[in-house]
This record gives sequence, C-alpha cells and structure tokens, in this order.
Amino acid sequence: MHSYFERCCIPPPLSCNIHSDFVLLPSNNLGDLLIHNSGLAWLDSLLNFLNHLLFLHQDPAYYVLKEDDSPCIFGPIEKQRWSYACAKQLIERLIYAEGAENGLQFTIVRPFNWIGPRMDFIPGIDGPSEGVPRVLACFSNNLLRREPLKLVDGGESQRTFIYIKDAIEVVLLMIENPARANCQIFNVGNPNNEVTVRQLAEMMTEVYTKVSGEPALETPTIDISSKEFYGEGYDDSDKRIPDMTIINKQLGWNPKTSLWDLLESTLTYQHRTYAEAVKKATSRPVAS
Repeated sequence: MHSYFERCCIPPPLSCNIHSDFVLLPSNNLGDLLIHNSGLAWLDSLLNFLNHLLFLHQDPAYYVLKEDDSPCIFGPIEKQRWSYACAKQLIERLIYAEGAENGLQFTIVRPFNWIGPRMDFIPGIDGPSEGVPRVLACFSNNLLRREPLKLVDGGESQRTFIYIKDAIEVVLLMIENPARANCQIFNVGNPNNEVTVRQLAEMMTEVYTKVSGEPALETPTIDISSKEFYGEGYDDSDKRIPDMTIINKQLGWNPKTSLWDLLESTLTYQHRTYAEAVKKATSRPVAS
C-alpha cells in the first residue's frame, strides 16, 4: 500500500481573479468589474454566480472540506505560494489516475495540521537561524526566547489541529486494514480543535506559563503583515475544516485529544528540551 501525504488548501472564493473572454474581476473588489466585447450579455449571469459565491462564503459548511466533493479553488498566479498547493493536487491526481488506469493500490492521506513534540525545528538551535518553521514551532520559539508571538495579518485565519499520536493511530489502522483503505482518500484532522491563530497564540501563552513557571509577557503578541513576515507572493485560505465522514465510515475512527491537552504535552516537551539551549544561545555576546 502506498501512502501519499497531502494538505488541502482552499481560499475564500473572492480571493481569486476570474478571467474569461468577457470579464476581468480583480481580487476582492466587485466595484472594479471590467466588461468588454459583448460582455454585457453575460453580466446578469456573472453577478448571479458571484452572489452565489458570496452566499457560500458566509455558509460555515463551505469550509468543511470533503474528499469527494469540495471544489479546488486557488489564488491568483501572482501569489506564488499557491504553486505549492497546485503541485500537491497534481501528484494526487497522478496517483489517482494510476489507480484508475493501471490498478495502482494507494491510500491518499490529507493531514490537517498534525502537531506534537519534535515537530519542525527551533531556529538557531536545531535548525537554521533564518528559517521559518510552521506556526507551532514559530510560537514555541517566541515563547522560549520570551518574545511576543507574531500574528500574521492579525492572526484571524482559522485552523484545526490534531495531536500526532491520534494521527499515527489512524495511519496504522489504514496499514492494518488494506481492504478498507486501498483506493481511498482520507482527511486526517480534528474539527473539534478549531481556533483562530490569535486564539492559538493566547492558549499557547497560557499553557507555557503553566509548564515553565515563567510569567507571561506584558505584551504577549504583536501583529505583523504577511508581506513583512513571508515576503512577496504569500497568500493562504482563511479557514479550512476537515470532513471526517469517510474515515469514520471506513475505519470507525475519530480523533480524541483536545487542543489544550496536546499543547500541554507539546510545550512541556519543548520547554524541557530547548529552554536551556535557548538561554545559552541568547546570552552569548553578539560579534561586532
């Protein structure tokens, strides 16, 4: 059985430019609609379509991503980070096509933010100083160095998080039950652990204060723009939630660990493993 690991990405519908022979709709700006040639004949249909997208965008169910149903929507070409999502979708389609045409036995796993001890690296300690790890390690690094946690674009994006032990448990179920897992696509996440990135930062600050015994900073978070933090070409979806219907039906599995419990376990490990190393690194004199 082959396992391919893929993370789903879906932005809000109006983050994407819509191009055709008739219209150009710049991102997030209905007022800038440009119509040329005989495009007036299409205006009513287009606006009805856009109103439908706006309605979907307001519907919480729109963000629940189903393996066999949810649309694949990407951001504009100039936002180069979407090439990451395009590449993952392409390899997933290739694997599925090999299964359909040539009988390849496969299982595609779509991880939704698997987190836990030993995830990623702490910059300057066991990874490059200039590196940017994922959000859990970024916030852990800030907490260890007693720096404010940086909230990209205000930390308003919403995500779900699943404990690595829960994720490994279900991957083992797939391996042990090939008849139920072969030629399936599975979301692996925990929709019950949904928070904004700002809420995640606040929770991590509270948990780290508990496990380290250190008081929280007077200003625990600061806002930073995505351009300043990531550079040009960054874009991402504002919310995504895994639908768990298929994995529950095929394997009878649901995640167990709450966000508080997984953060307590993870940050206890981070503090015990890295606190002294970070303290030594930050106390070294800076070379002139």
